Amino acid sequence: MGRLKDHREGSKLKYALVTLAVPLYNSTFTYSYDEKEVPSPLYKRVSVDFNHRKMTGFVIETSDDRPEGDYEIKGIKRVLDNEEVINEELVRLAKDMSYLYKNSIGQCLSLMVPNAKRDVDAAPFFEEGDFTPIEKLSEAQERVIAEYKKGVREGRRLFYLYGVTGSGKSEVYLRLAEDVIKEGGQVLYMVPEITLSEQLSKSVKSRFHSRVQILHSSLTPAQRLKSARLVKSGDVDIVIGARSAVFAPFKNLKLIIMDEEHESSYKASNAPRYHARQLAQLRSKYNDAPLIMGSATPSFECYRLMREGKLVTLSLPRRIGKGAFPLIRIVNTLGQKGNISRILQDEMRCELDKGNGVILFLNRRGYSNAITCNSCGEVMKCPHCSISLTYHKKSGILKCHSCGYVTSLPDVCPSCKSHDLSSSGFGTERIEEELRSLYPFARIARLDGDVVQGDRKQVSEILSSFEKGEVDILLGTQMIAKGLNFPKATLVGVVNADQGIFLPDFRANERSFELLQQVSGRVGRYRDDGRVIIQTSQVANPAIRAVELNDPEEFYRSEMEDRRKIGYPPYSRMVNIRIRGKNEERTERTAEAAESFLSPYFQDRNGIEMYPATSSLIEMINNYWRYHVLIIAEDSSFSYLLKVLETFRASFKADPSTQVEIDTDPLDMF
Repeated sequence: MGRLKDHREGSKLKYALVTLAVPLYNSTFTYSYDEKEVPSPLYKRVSVDFNHRKMTGFVIETSDDRPEGDYEIKGIKRVLDNEEVINEELVRLAKDMSYLYKNSIGQCLSLMVPNAKRDVDAAPFFEEGDFTPIEKLSEAQERVIAEYKKGVREGRRLFYLYGVTGSGKSEVYLRLAEDVIKEGGQVLYMVPEITLSEQLSKSVKSRFHSRVQILHSSLTPAQRLKSARLVKSGDVDIVIGARSAVFAPFKNLKLIIMDEEHESSYKASNAPRYHARQLAQLRSKYNDAPLIMGSATPSFECYRLMREGKLVTLSLPRRIGKGAFPLIRIVNTLGQKGNISRILQDEMRCELDKGNGVILFLNRRGYSNAITCNSCGEVMKCPHCSISLTYHKKSGILKCHSCGYVTSLPDVCPSCKSHDLSSSGFGTERIEEELRSLYPFARIARLDGDVVQGDRKQVSEILSSFEKGEVDILLGTQMIAKGLNFPKATLVGVVNADQGIFLPDFRANERSFELLQQVSGRVGRYRDDGRVIIQTSQVANPAIRAVELNDPEEFYRSEMEDRRKIGYPPYSRMVNIRIRGKNEERTERTAEAAESFLSPYFQDRNGIEMYPATSSLIEMINNYWRYHVLIIAEDSSFSYLLKVLETFRASFKADPSTQVEIDTDPLDMF
């Protein structure tokens, strides 16, 4: 790394385009450097003075020629890297991201390179695993591999492995990865959860001779930077990681695998709100590298592409070996007393007596959903968010699961001073209490965000204990619902399937179906006596019925037809313009101004509908008021909408006290 001296007379100046991580329409600026001091800062990070403060930027172009215009060009203060940290492909990706997701190029590039000040040793490669490759594939696995190779020979690039849980998708992925690596290529293997990437690590170490790197958010920035350089140099054959692994700077990328493609965690929740699936498709195109996605429950976007032949469909309709789809039983909770039905209690006792494992799923942590005053009806709400506080009995606190606000449980109602307070609803903490009362001799473990608090080691320990039979009942939230294999488990109980169904979101049924289908897949992978009990008051709901009858095709068909009739995704594209600020009136005014700015562009344009500015369903989070303007465009009008939004980004003047964010293809409408 070199510090640049003041430019002396006679020095040969060159010029660099530096892009900064600032939320401006144009984030790229020209700076000068002395080639005698630094051969080339291209694709490296540099320190520059911008608006009277020191900032770090990325050099994306260099030139011998001074740009036209009579203005002062500042010099680069320092080059921060000895080696390139980005490449031409990542710059291209950042430009495409900027246009699609409406953030600056600098903001997009800042996602790709960790903010590390120096190199350190890379994050360790995976620990030794005990995985033994399957010597003989099933007939179906052999068939889909042959179909994939035939598609590649015919020039097809996009594939979808549509296989039920337990059908052997992972082994297919790894066989395809082996073939690529033997030819000297590199592989990106994406999974939606860090927990899954760690379990997968056991499967790949011995097969790929340690030339495997994991990329995830728990690595330090310096470790991530060093890991990325190993990938860039070609010293890594396969990268496994969650959403952000899509930015790895490969030297010779020849295959992209995206497991559990339907998962919402592939979509970033903060700006730039990119979707890893869309970026994986771009990288596939840039490198002419096949992309194979897979799931037992494809997203509706991919399902439509499969039906239209734009994705090559590879089917694994049955489980391998002795595995069989479990018997599903629906229990109607209308009029039920208690949170665990008598039917579920009896089934659990039966399995525990046999020494089998039981999984209970409830996608809500805490003890109860809310504390209410029975005298005046007051609900204890977060002072910073417009949602109720969740009661955690063990710690005696009320907690907001949006902003993290915590307070102690009051003795009296803050409004009327009544002592008549009661809790409503239930979460995993309350169910754990009931389980310990019902089954006093059972070994019970709870796995949710409150228990592990981000400690991945504890997650692994709890899962390992259940897998070994040291835990009889595993109770958990979404953390236990997907991708994990438990040979000893024979029974899954879904305590309350109603939670997702009642959300005011057109994707509510889709998400409920995905989750229930994935939860059901935790049993019956290695044996034919798996059972699932789903407790619900909505026994006629299409998602519930589809899971009960194991008929996903009928669910997709009917739900897709409903979406087509109303013009919702996947038959259209959405853009949600989000406005937030600490002053409600100013935030509302900015939202209305955004609507007024955009309205003339769409008045006489068929195929685009813009809804009036309105407050978000959750009006306030962390003291910020939230409004939005929703736009829906038919496929043929989406490119026009993106052009209009470029004009909006360049010209719209928001109230300085507010923040405006454009969310392309939003998954979260709240």
